Amino acid sequence: MWDSMMGWSWGWHGGWGLFGFMHVLWWVLIVVAIVALIRAVGGRHGPRGPGEDRALSILRERYARGEIDKTEFDQRKRDLAD
Repeated sequence: MWDSMMGWSWGWHGGWGLFGFMHVLWWVLIVVAIVALIRAVGGRHGPRGPGEDRALSILRERYARGEIDKTEFDQRKRDLAD
């Protein structure tokens, strides 16, 4: 009753609805920016270079863990290059 008599409204017509929407939108944008920043800084996993082959990455990991020796690493690396 008071809102219609005094000209105040809590809905879209009085401006408070738009204010509330913009307030929520502001916080959504802040959260999206934080997530994007975290992903850009350190959220990558796997091969770093855009052209790095997945098989070569796995081969390097196996060599680093000691599963294969230098000779086998070099041979398989040549095989992958072909």
